Amino acid sequence: MKLYHGSTAIVEQPQILETQRLLDFGKGFYTTTNREQAERWSIIKQKRLGETAKSIVTVYEFNDLLLTSQSLTVRRFNQASEEWLDFVVQNRNEDINHGYDIVIGPVANDTLYQTFTLYEAGILTKPETIARLKVHPLFDQVSFHSHKALDHLKFIDAYPVKAN
Repeated sequence: MKLYHGSTAIVEQPQILETQRLLDFGKGFYTTTNREQAERWSIIKQKRLGETAKSIVTVYEFNDLLLTSQSLTVRRFNQASEEWLDFVVQNRNEDINHGYDIVIGPVANDTLYQTFTLYEAGILTKPETIARLKVHPLFDQVSFHSHKALDHLKFIDAYPVKAN
């Protein structure tokens, strides 16, 4: 399968970097199967860094048969669910090592921040939160959390993205 990574640089050698903020699925290298989502993310990153930054999408190939093999531990969330919500909230609040090589599931992007804030404040229940999240388009993310998993991600190409 093809995977896309939106950034401000070509990333031929993906790495798991220390981040300043806690992410949906924990520390990892994040990709998506949705090219347009990667392009949007690269533009968001470029705008955060300023006019001199570039907006780049890097394209990879990954053998999706590895997702069902015994060689990698994979956690898959097919949709926004209570289990997914618990996992995302835990990762966004704690720097944990969940032990998965790869995690796949919906993106809880920053436009949904208010819904997460209401849930974490106890104002929304889990079912109410999931219902609100499902009215938004939730793109997928495929995150790599071990060097063993990253070794199977093969660089194909990279291209610049123009902001509208």
